[in-house]
Amino acid sequence: MIRALVLCLLAGQAAAGPVFEDRSDGLPGHIYAGGWEHFVGGGVAVFDCDGNGLPDIFAAGGENPAILLRNTGDFTFTPAPVAALTGVTGAYPIDLDADGAMDLFVMRVGPNVVLRGDGACGFTDETADWAVPVGDHWTTAFTAWWDGDGRPVMAVGNYVDRTDPDGPFEACDANQILTPAADGYVSTDLTPGFCPLSMLAAQDARGRLTLRLSNDRHYYVRGGHEQMWDIADGRFLGAEDGWQNVSLWGMGIASRDLTGDGRDDVMLTSMGDQLLQLAQEDGTYANAPYSIGTYAQRPHTGDDGRPSTGWHAEFADVDNDGRADLFIAKGNVDQMPGLAMADPNNLLMQKPDGTFVEAGQTAGIATTARSRGAALADFDGDGRLDLIVVNRRAPLEIYRNVTDGTGNWLTVALTQSGGNRNAIGAVVTVTTDGATQSQQNTIGGGHAGGKALPLHFGLGDADNATVTVTWPDGTQSTHEGQANAPLTLWHPRDR
Repeated sequence: MIRALVLCLLAGQAAAGPVFEDRSDGLPGHIYAGGWEHFVGGGVAVFDCDGNGLPDIFAAGGENPAILLRNTGDFTFTPAPVAALTGVTGAYPIDLDADGAMDLFVMRVGPNVVLRGDGACGFTDETADWAVPVGDHWTTAFTAWWDGDGRPVMAVGNYVDRTDPDGPFEACDANQILTPAADGYVSTDLTPGFCPLSMLAAQDARGRLTLRLSNDRHYYVRGGHEQMWDIADGRFLGAEDGWQNVSLWGMGIASRDLTGDGRDDVMLTSMGDQLLQLAQEDGTYANAPYSIGTYAQRPHTGDDGRPSTGWHAEFADVDNDGRADLFIAKGNVDQMPGLAMADPNNLLMQKPDGTFVEAGQTAGIATTARSRGAALADFDGDGRLDLIVVNRRAPLEIYRNVTDGTGNWLTVALTQSGGNRNAIGAVVTVTTDGATQSQQNTIGGGHAGGKALPLHFGLGDADNATVTVTWPDGTQSTHEGQANAPLTLWHPRDR
């Protein structure tokens, strides 16, 4: 009888799952709006713009001005002055000048903008002074990496060429690689372009730095596919590399090592199936079995049985049990009749056996607005990841994670001297009681926005962890981290 009671209690705890509190009423009524050029986009950048240890928010507005919200504590967000930029599809935080203050690469329908941060949530337009070629495109994707110790290389993903008289179908624009030069940056076209809605530079299953592009077949129609571009070789991967072309309505990328083998698995959002590609030992990818529970191809609430439309995807440990969970923002493009209109966001919790189970409705985050960009971040510093969501033609939403009985946690922030101050390209491995997790420190992915915050790890019951950092130059360092505390690490050469 005692054993049965214990099992019932454990089952009750497992069934409880995560809980979020809707705090959206405390935000200004910001809406991502606009016509067909803002069917996509709607990204959000989350980063600490004033050094107070709390994440701040820059949200795209489309035809409305973008907004900067300063986190003043106790889940209070105050609008801060920022350039009145319209046409913004999204933004990514990046420290371009290595001064310790985050800057913003702002993507737009029209010329992109580079904003320099001053460390006090003030921003100035440095696009011209830093000689960043921005063109006049419809930009929907961005990523960056460092090739050495200077300034970053940036990849810019451009959607449909609005000037093509034969468009919009089969009129995908060329993408750009922005490479540092003596007097700024040089732009080189990366073709063919298949209308990317997400890009990510990260180590692939081969262990090589590779640029992944997730492309929208709605506009390339035929002949296009998902792309992998080997950065060192400067070439697209093909069948000879074990790369099998996949065509989908690519919208977002999430990358995380789900198995502890040191290789990132990759989620690709789309219309209908959300495709999880599992990294293999031979450096290739295999589609996850349907039974894993991540395909999320139809709404999980209501009676709308039409296929879902996935946008931003993000792996993160919501309950701090040591296993990465998965959030997917969902929402109809606008009024596409063949796809679900009441399309709730997903919160897929990873179980000990590696499968995922839906918890969005019980967690309280299954909004049916047309969601686009999002981010999981600890906005109140309590060790639990909260959620911000940008919606098309509906107000910005924010949810506070109030889950009881979560596990322990650890955050890891990396710093080094030189141009790559935040050690982008590093890999952080955390080991607790034989369990191993790893995360790459990257810029890019998601849908039209991303984070620049310390890496968050759930530790479960562990009180401490061994943290191993493989720095961008290949140097390794090992450290001890205490549970429920931040860990800031400097490159060994700087200590």
